[in-house]
Amino acid sequence: MATTFSSVGRSFVHGEGPEKVTGHTVYGVDMTRPGMLWGKTLRSPLPHARIVSIDTSRAKRVPGVHAVLTGDDVPTTRVGRFLRDMPVLAQERVLFIGEKVAAVAAESLEVAEEALLAIEVEYDELPAIFDPVEALKPGAPMLHPDVATYRGLMNQLDGPTNDYCFEARSMGDIEQGFAESDQIFEHTFTTQLVHQGYLEPHACLVDIDQSGRVQVWASNKSPYLLREQLASGVGIPESDIVIVPSNIGGDFGGKGDFMDVPLCYHLAKASGRPVKMVMSYLEELMAGNPRHPSVITVKTGVKNDGTMVASHVYMVFNSGAYGSFSPRVLLPGARRAAASYRIPNGKVEMHMVYTNAIPCGHMRAPGEVQAVFAVESHIDMIAREMGRDPYEFRLQNVVQEGDTSLVGDGYSEVRGEETLVAAADAGSWGKPLPTSSEGSKAVGRGFSFAERRSGPGETTATLTLDAEGRVTLHTPVWDTGTGAQTILQQIISEELTVPVEEVRLDILDTDQLEFDTGVGGTRTTNTSGGATYRAAQALRDKLVEMASGMRQWPADQVTLRNGMLSRQGSNEGALSLQEVAAHAIAETGEPLTGQVHHRTVESDVTSFCAQVADVEVDTETGEIKVTKFVTAHDVGTVLNPLAHQGQIDGAFMQGFGQALIEEMQTQDGRVSTLSLGDYKLPTENDLPELVTIHVSEGPSGPIPYQGKGIGEAPIGGVAPAIANAVEDAVGVRITDLPITAEKVLRAMREKGG
Repeated sequence: MATTFSSVGRSFVHGEGPEKVTGHTVYGVDMTRPGMLWGKTLRSPLPHARIVSIDTSRAKRVPGVHAVLTGDDVPTTRVGRFLRDMPVLAQERVLFIGEKVAAVAAESLEVAEEALLAIEVEYDELPAIFDPVEALKPGAPMLHPDVATYRGLMNQLDGPTNDYCFEARSMGDIEQGFAESDQIFEHTFTTQLVHQGYLEPHACLVDIDQSGRVQVWASNKSPYLLREQLASGVGIPESDIVIVPSNIGGDFGGKGDFMDVPLCYHLAKASGRPVKMVMSYLEELMAGNPRHPSVITVKTGVKNDGTMVASHVYMVFNSGAYGSFSPRVLLPGARRAAASYRIPNGKVEMHMVYTNAIPCGHMRAPGEVQAVFAVESHIDMIAREMGRDPYEFRLQNVVQEGDTSLVGDGYSEVRGEETLVAAADAGSWGKPLPTSSEGSKAVGRGFSFAERRSGPGETTATLTLDAEGRVTLHTPVWDTGTGAQTILQQIISEELTVPVEEVRLDILDTDQLEFDTGVGGTRTTNTSGGATYRAAQALRDKLVEMASGMRQWPADQVTLRNGMLSRQGSNEGALSLQEVAAHAIAETGEPLTGQVHHRTVESDVTSFCAQVADVEVDTETGEIKVTKFVTAHDVGTVLNPLAHQGQIDGAFMQGFGQALIEEMQTQDGRVSTLSLGDYKLPTENDLPELVTIHVSEGPSGPIPYQGKGIGEAPIGGVAPAIANAVEDAVGVRITDLPITAEKVLRAMREKGG
């Protein structure tokens, strides 16, 4: 770590922390407006059915009800994040259990719920399909007959299909590669429905004033995209909408969608009153936007000496009834399949498929978690079948500087080999595992390896220095709990040499900027941090220029240190920020400002993560206990060690839950885990010793001060490392997540162990 930094590289607690722990933070669920009504929805009990009739007459007569809406009362325009395929309320048919059929706005939640009970709906049930592989076969029910007309499609479609989005990328000659291989291996893996597990449910409030101006408060991390989605969905100009900043009580990807906002708008318009909607956790688990389940087949050709020659990764994602919640129609992380390895011939195929299941959306590292589980499990299986050490096999085939991935991405600042070695050393790879004191416990160790890039984005940062010398950052970065705002304050502190706690924040609404991409995708520090860094430098340059003129110092000899401007080598005549700012305002009538519009693209600088899991498996019950987990990261410069480790801890915990515990269980499209009592999230008592290793810490990344993103990198390799360790312990391979005691015990019995 460079020693010249004053604020960067130091741990600062989240600036918003005190308000949160004392209960003063106001979230979207806390917002109120004078005359506010409560909105609630009636949801379908069937996975696929034609709506024969809806009788709302009794509901409209319930005292305190101000509006009752069905699909006949709202425009037929479909809404979505990028793909616009979902009606605001069901039109003619319902496609999943939990789809919104009718809505009410009432004086209280109790009255709204009473009105919902008074709505009578007659359905004609239709054949349903739940398996995405079956949905691709001829004769499967076509869930969207008009899909070819939808806005936002990635592919041109000739007609009805459940395979609404697909992509195939390749490199080299895959057929020749397999022909040249000495051995070919093929395995199939499945992953489950997983919820993001945020504590604050989706919430929104819409207030339409007398001029038609729409104010929105929502638990949404991408307000400018939400503004566009709402405007497009309800047919009004974006300029008529303002999204007002709201604190967000947990995101992990799930708070990037529109959820109830368009419907809330229609209820507010119909009732003439502000309307607030808050999803219950039953609704979150029944009709939210969980991680996509997947079926992934990986086929790889290898030389007898262990050199990987060809690979074909075929991924089928269960999108559920709609694709409107998906982050980019396709899951971008799926392109990272096998991206850590040097494979000259390959193909990556991805298919997004409609079924009559809950619509899926964005969760931390979308598509990547599923792909890495499949590929890293497959890599271990190849190594074991060939009699090779799994770590040595990875080391032999790790990607190198100048290589190209299976989807055509180049690489720079490659430190994969160093990361593998660091994880192996810290994880005692090749050394005996500690034996369990209980005779029924078998021990095992597993490896995984993955890489991740910082995502692209666009934003604007503005810094002002007032007459009192106070620095304010005007930013569209809303608080999602990651500490991103504190990182931005550190960057300003570093460049302007003022204390972090003295940098004030002005969080902007959507009237104050043209556009901002929003938080997420391992891009916040890269994009917003980059904008803030450049804006701070622009303001610094103005300060130097102004001080130079005030004191007649050569500009190239003016230094800024500890909030004071002076001539290099002397403190005589030094000027404070306040003095320079006051002089500037006296001259121009305006405060000194630094403003930068900043756009980033996906960098070819990649960050590697290698992980080692130690497990104990009870051979009598199949119960798995992870005793130690090592996670090694190629990190570049770490801007805030406390926040950096927090991202690693959080990503590991979510990966751990997906590996062993979490699953939204369904039967015939019906989610049965409809509370956080049924849907098990890991707790502190479940977690093992976690050892974090920083590899090649120092300048190497695309973000300010040459750091690298960390938010999503640790999550993908957790499940395969544990699966690989379980096989090492008891000799059985679990290819479908989660890895439960029942599956392990069944596999051991089938094997005869």
